[in-house]
Amino acid sequence: MLFDLDDTLLKRDKAVDKIFLIVLEKCYEEVNHSTKNEMLQKFKEYDHKQYGISDKIKVFESFFDEFPPKFRLPRNDIQIFWDTHFPNCFSIEQNTINIINTIKMHVKVAIITNGTTQRQKAKIRNTNLNNYFDTIIISEEVGFAKPDKRIFELALNKLNVHPEDALFVGDDIEKDIGGCQNADIKGLWFNPHMKKNDTEITPYAEIHSLDRLLSYFT
Repeated sequence: MLFDLDDTLLKRDKAVDKIFLIVLEKCYEEVNHSTKNEMLQKFKEYDHKQYGISDKIKVFESFFDEFPPKFRLPRNDIQIFWDTHFPNCFSIEQNTINIINTIKMHVKVAIITNGTTQRQKAKIRNTNLNNYFDTIIISEEVGFAKPDKRIFELALNKLNVHPEDALFVGDDIEKDIGGCQNADIKGLWFNPHMKKNDTEITPYAEIHSLDRLLSYFT
């Protein structure tokens, strides 16, 4: 079984909440509760617009322009700040670990993730996920990214598994599900927020909880 990382195994939204609190502590004086909530929503809005883009300068510059801080991070320091702190904001739920361990009793498991090598490796290391998977493939490290079928084929080769014997689970209908289908792998769309599928891609199945994966093996 092949897994996406962000918003599948790891809840990125919670990590954004945590890095926002670091920004608040570092750059702002005390703010009241309602202003803090407004700032958080705006920060998440700017982050969402730039999701999938490694350079986070635009996120911070837009946020600082709307909410002028006491201490504004220098433009040249923003990316270093993000790369240093954001991976440490991730945590993994024990239930997710339990699910992975149960699945590992039946099949090989791998992670295929888009992103920079430094950042994704830091997330994986800080959550100890490197101890649970047979192979981990990061797009920057291998030179191609989802939905390119080659990244999925690389995982299959490393695991010595045929496409028809694999399942991929991910939250992005186009990059994850469309991508794995390009490599003739069945895709399980992880859709906990029950987003509407506005594409022509039809997943092999749709799941709203990772617990549902266990039914494929037990």
